[in-house]
Amino acid sequence: MYGSHRTPQDRPARRTRHLAVAVLAAAAGLLATGCAGATPVATQLNPQAVAGQAAQTVAKHLKISPAPGTVNANPSAGITVSALDGFRVTKVTVRTGGDPVTGSLSSDGKTWHSTWALDVAQSYTVIAAGTDSQGHPVTATSTFRTLTPGQSFQTEIYEGLDATYGVGMPIMLTFDQPITNKAAVERSLQITTSKPVIGAWYWDGDEALDFRPRDYWPADTTVTLDGHLDGVEGASGVFGTQDLTQTFDIGQSLIAVASTTAHHTLIYVDGKLKYDWPISTGRTTMPTPDGTYLTVNKGNPVRMIGGTKGTPGYYDELVNWAVRFTFSGDYYHSAPWSVVDQGVTNVSHGCVNLPPADAEIYYKMAVPGDPITITNSPKGGDWDDGWTEWFLDWSQYLAGSATHMAVEAGPDGSTFVSPSSLPADTATAPVGTSVPDNYLAG
Repeated sequence: MYGSHRTPQDRPARRTRHLAVAVLAAAAGLLATGCAGATPVATQLNPQAVAGQAAQTVAKHLKISPAPGTVNANPSAGITVSALDGFRVTKVTVRTGGDPVTGSLSSDGKTWHSTWALDVAQSYTVIAAGTDSQGHPVTATSTFRTLTPGQSFQTEIYEGLDATYGVGMPIMLTFDQPITNKAAVERSLQITTSKPVIGAWYWDGDEALDFRPRDYWPADTTVTLDGHLDGVEGASGVFGTQDLTQTFDIGQSLIAVASTTAHHTLIYVDGKLKYDWPISTGRTTMPTPDGTYLTVNKGNPVRMIGGTKGTPGYYDELVNWAVRFTFSGDYYHSAPWSVVDQGVTNVSHGCVNLPPADAEIYYKMAVPGDPITITNSPKGGDWDDGWTEWFLDWSQYLAGSATHMAVEAGPDGSTFVSPSSLPADTATAPVGTSVPDNYLAG
């Protein structure tokens, strides 16, 4: 009958890992042939000799930014190569002792830009190959160094390496400094999934950023986050100084729905109703709050403390098969003392009381991130009392993104797309997604 408890369990520590990215292919050497009478002659062309043009003239038409000799380039701006006046860019090579640099060339050959921010405090040499208006090969080179920031930010991810989570689990990032250039940070993050996923990023204040799918994750999905954060300017003058990568798994679909009026919980496994168990939820004075929550952690046993020591109603008990879903102390747990009330009336202090055998079954299946929905309660749920990302519907979640863009992820990585371009959402509650406004009082 216990609920709304203080426990000694703390939220697990978050960890960072350094990112390695793919290498761009090197540019080829530049040779051209010409004619002298009937005899072909091979002539090497370079910025000092391109159809009689001086190096300074070539540089004006094949421009590299940052410019040669720059010693404090802003790494968040990346590298840009631009061709003007009939010139075209054909290939760009970047040499550095830091992370390899990739980039993309525009379809018209006029512009090449690096994909991610550059590393801080790092030297780069850029060799740009192209052609002039007559098709002669040209090259331009820039060697520069990025700035060493006076201030930096660090990023941690909640998910552990190779761990398994439930289908509701968000990717949760925290920053040790307030982030104001939020869109830049979002755009530095790439998600790779073994199955196609549509989702979005959501800022919960200035130091917490979460990714949530539009609907629950597909079961048995492998997820990798690559945060290209080294060199990103998260706030004015505050730069990321290391990348972040993590891989984890989404396991089976385990969905629990508890009705405070029907006094039963339905348990869906991989999309099918598997169990219907009697329960007792919070009594009238301590109702279990409505909302779609996620399992946070579990313990067997868990020490539950409620009330004030020395006053009526105080308790300090060990409770078995306990799965937590709010930070304030609500659990699905075994309650042999209330079996007679389960399925009939509500007598707990806020928890969901289960018959011991049923509580054990659920406990052994549960992992962090499994959705738990409480319905028909006279009390509404509180934002951030647990992992409450599924309190929000899709449009509300999108509104929390600095880019206001959706993310399409798959085996080849992720891209930002307009929400209006997405296919219609066909997922249905409770097994595919959450119900809008589920946290409101019944």
